[in-house]
Amino acid sequence: MSTRLGKLVERLGGQLTGDAEIEISGIAPLDAAGASHITFLSNPKLRSQAAKTKAAALILSDADAQVVSATYTGATIVTDNPYAYFARAAQYFAQLDAIPVEPGIHSSACVHADAKVAAGAMIGPHVTIDAGAEIADGVIIDAGCFIGRNAKVGEGTHFFANVTFHAGCEIGSHGIIHSGAVIGADGFGFAREKGVYIKIPQTGRVVIGDDVEIGANTTIDRGALADTVIEDGVKLDNQIQIGHNCHIGAHTAMAGCVGVAGSAKIGKYCTFGGAAMVLGHLTIVDNVHISSGSMVSRSILEPGQYTGFFPLSKNAEWEKSAVIVRNLGTMREKIRELEKTIKSLTEKK
Repeated sequence: MSTRLGKLVERLGGQLTGDAEIEISGIAPLDAAGASHITFLSNPKLRSQAAKTKAAALILSDADAQVVSATYTGATIVTDNPYAYFARAAQYFAQLDAIPVEPGIHSSACVHADAKVAAGAMIGPHVTIDAGAEIADGVIIDAGCFIGRNAKVGEGTHFFANVTFHAGCEIGSHGIIHSGAVIGADGFGFAREKGVYIKIPQTGRVVIGDDVEIGANTTIDRGALADTVIEDGVKLDNQIQIGHNCHIGAHTAMAGCVGVAGSAKIGKYCTFGGAAMVLGHLTIVDNVHISSGSMVSRSILEPGQYTGFFPLSKNAEWEKSAVIVRNLGTMREKIRELEKTIKSLTEKK
């Protein structure tokens, strides 16, 4: 399906220069866009590509427009944040092309008599919804999902196939949980006595806010006594582990394979690169940014960018560096002794 360029600008804003009547059928990259596409420029390094693009329209900043317009002859949409504009335009085109969802409960689904499913919800094949669960209007539960007893799913939220959402857990409106995610499994809680582990019942919940996206095969453990909390707007990539009783602040984003141990408290607007690790019971304030592969082993009480890994090198070089690091304690003591000797000799003079 296509839309008129002027209609897109009326919907999303921006300063349009060019023919508002052009029909746009979708979004494409700079180097692949054709005469019916809109494209975007968010990286000044790609200005040369933008100048040559065959797209019917180009989303870009005012600074880029002043450079590119000398050779690009199509329509332009000038905006402060071209990448965000592209994202919203992509959402719009996805809505145009989306297959309409028919509300209703599939005949193979198993819905407990005490569950509440809104008339506008769509429950797919082989879904199980336990007693006391509440499914709001506009919710989409795809095939094979499990919704535990007394769980709550907010308006417009979408569970992709084979999501497990355990008892008592809650998610707000317009969330997305991708396939294979497990929300509300038991946290890793044990007491040790005479070499034997004694399980601590995990009686808390997972409480998730609005507009949260959770990636495929990500796991979020329920709290031991209090709840595990994921605030509004949080974005979690695939294969992330969030331990029990963690608190993740609003609009924090984590890339794939991040691990957060139990009872860590993470602030708002933080970012975590892929495979970053956070130890348990730590506090990280708002606007902290952790580089990929970093190990956070202490609380971070000041906003900023943090990196905690040794740069990659050839193995032989790494082994030499490791030997030096291992001997730093001894070297430190020797340097202290030398400093004492130098101080003593200086005082005698």
